[in-house]
Amino acid sequence: MINLDFSAELGQLRTTFGQIRDVLDPAELERQIAELEQQAAAPDLWDDPENAQLVTSKLSHAQADLKRLEQTEQRLDDLEVLVELANEANDAETAAEAERELKNITKLIGDLEVQTLLDGEFDERPAVMTIRAGAGGVDAADFAEMLLRMYTRWAEQHDYRVNVLDTSYAEQAGVKSATIEVDHPYAFGTLSIEAGTHRLVRMSPFNSAGSRETSFAAVEVVPLIEQTEHIEIPDNDIRVDVYRSSGPGGQSVNTTDSAVRITHLPTGIVVSCQNEKSQIQNRAAAMRVLQSRLLLQRREEEEAKKKELAGNITASWGDQMRSYVLAPYKMVKDLRSGFETSNPDRVFDGDIDGFINAGIRWRKTSQQDTAAE
Repeated sequence: MINLDFSAELGQLRTTFGQIRDVLDPAELERQIAELEQQAAAPDLWDDPENAQLVTSKLSHAQADLKRLEQTEQRLDDLEVLVELANEANDAETAAEAERELKNITKLIGDLEVQTLLDGEFDERPAVMTIRAGAGGVDAADFAEMLLRMYTRWAEQHDYRVNVLDTSYAEQAGVKSATIEVDHPYAFGTLSIEAGTHRLVRMSPFNSAGSRETSFAAVEVVPLIEQTEHIEIPDNDIRVDVYRSSGPGGQSVNTTDSAVRITHLPTGIVVSCQNEKSQIQNRAAAMRVLQSRLLLQRREEEEAKKKELAGNITASWGDQMRSYVLAPYKMVKDLRSGFETSNPDRVFDGDIDGFINAGIRWRKTSQQDTAAE
């Protein structure tokens, strides 16, 4: 006799889902989608490619969030019907399907709940991750490569696009460092909890004595800050001076004021050009140089911001945030949230959602506790 009773579990799931709806606000999402669709339909949208990409990206993200909410609510309704069918038909197969669906929906709502906790300034951005070998010699380099594979597999399992930006291979095995870009909304907010020092304890495959070794790797996570290849410079931000081109010894090259000096008032950057024959040509050349210098300055500021966000990670004893133990027993444990598992193989194969979700909840609780002090 089949007698499924998921009333308590479904009640809790509906309560949690209701809280998620309140935060994500479907009505507001619909309003945003309508507004963005109107912008996306503008005939001159792609006259400004940077803005067009921003509009279409925001539209895609809002549509995806709304679809997830609608589908989750529908699956909750369908699960209740599935439980009734299993009980009425006394069907073990339908009952097993209902149990599987309960497990899947519980994970889905858990993932949605975590997303509502990602409200930092850069949390919505894609992420750039850098994994560096720390103390431990060749074992550390091998460990860094294991972490690289772990994060790549995790991203692929979630259908997130991964680009390997740079890899520096170690001499014997593994990598000295590797940098990847995870291109997906909320990738930074999600993966930022992984930043810190990771520790591996195992019987070293690189030690002839087969002794147990401890090695470290540092994980740095920064948001992908939006960059533009062209900078618009308002006319009132520059001062243009014209003068006669000069040659060696200060002699005048020509009798017309064809040379151009442009001063960017907000930054004080000065660019001069006198190589072209006409004032118009020299001004155009000077503007190109000024735009290049401003773009370089912006990128330097972005790099400084990234370093500030990444913090200082030493990858050595005393500051590890997660331990991976392969010998004498098997366990992976996060030392902040307390989340752990006895299956390191699955973890290194990309199964790290439990650690990420527990870490995000731990971080949010810590922030709230700090704010309350």
